[in-house]
Amino acid sequence: MKLTKSHIEELYKFTRKHYVYHYDVQTELVDHLANDIEQIWVENPKVTFEEARDKSFKKFGIFGFMDVIEAKQKQMNKRYWKIILRFAKEWFTVPKIIITFLVFLLFFSFLQIPFSEYIFLGTILVLITLEMIIVFKVRKNHKKKEVKKEKIFLLEAMIGTTKNGFTGFTFVNLFNIVNLTRFDFSNLNIYWIFVISIVLTLLCILFYVSNYVIPKKAEELLQETYPEYKMIKNL
Repeated sequence: MKLTKSHIEELYKFTRKHYVYHYDVQTELVDHLANDIEQIWVENPKVTFEEARDKSFKKFGIFGFMDVIEAKQKQMNKRYWKIILRFAKEWFTVPKIIITFLVFLLFFSFLQIPFSEYIFLGTILVLITLEMIIVFKVRKNHKKKEVKKEKIFLLEAMIGTTKNGFTGFTFVNLFNIVNLTRFDFSNLNIYWIFVISIVLTLLCILFYVSNYVIPKKAEELLQETYPEYKMIKNL
């Protein structure tokens, strides 16, 4: 016996019911379930579709699809950070290297000014606020797509949100460290100011790439990652 189109649609609904939200992960699981169900039918043709499906699902263990989802997220996280690094490297080529150097000089000079930590805290608060606004807009857009039952890919969901696990977390920690310790940059050794300026410059590059460059390149990156993306989106 072979699975029909309606069977495949039921398997997609089944994976969604079991908290698999992203189309590419759903597809991988549906392919696995479909092959396993057909093999079960070869061994026992009298088994119903639902029985074969449930039997196949039990093979995933007590956590169901969660282990597969976690593995796919880790795999896509690695790919996402490679994408970030790819675009970040462009900032170390002419003419962007000049802008990068100017940003570094700005931080280097700024940190030596008395009471610069207060301006620093204000800047971080602005960046944290921008992060929150961007994440809110992205999640709102994804919610609209879910309501319309549009297909959302894992990388698509990560763009604009995943990096906030790093940049947002980093900004909050920087704010807390400077605020709680009453850090005075102007009293630091020049070498420490040099290092801190480099770190802050790199954070600025990461912030800009993840918030502005990658979202603009989203369609291109999704088509590059998923050959079927354009066809599915046009359905």
